[in-house]
Amino acid sequence: MNTVNEAIANHAFFHGMKAEHLSLLTDGANAVQFKVGDLLFHEGDPANQLYLLESGIIALEAREPGNGATLLQTLGAGDVLGWSWLFPPFTWHSQARTIEPTKAIALNGAHLLVTAERNHDFGYELMKRVAQVVIHRLQATRKELLALQIESALEG
Repeated sequence: MNTVNEAIANHAFFHGMKAEHLSLLTDGANAVQFKVGDLLFHEGDPANQLYLLESGIIALEAREPGNGATLLQTLGAGDVLGWSWLFPPFTWHSQARTIEPTKAIALNGAHLLVTAERNHDFGYELMKRVAQVVIHRLQATRKELLALQIESALEG
């Protein structure tokens, strides 16, 4: 079984990162497990974790007053979840719920932020990786919106 340090080093999100930078990630990192239906975080709560998903499926949802939640995207093994700890106001902008039993490595967001401020080379590497995730999620959202627009036009 992998240790937390090995799981971090082997996760696709950190592929190619220098060993000296990988060693900075481990403080406060731990293995976590969630059952089906568990909420990892709620929209508006303080954001303090970066999750490296190892197995399972997580639904990112937007809360709609009076309507419950709307599915934004699903994430699985090899994905990362959570970058809100990196940007003010440091709160979650959605909620995350497990669809399947899920295993992940939880990295301490406050530690990552402070370490990035102290070590700009590390911070730059981390920011480039987070930016890639943000771009990927924005592109997926764009495709989904276009598909909904086409579907709506065909129905109307």
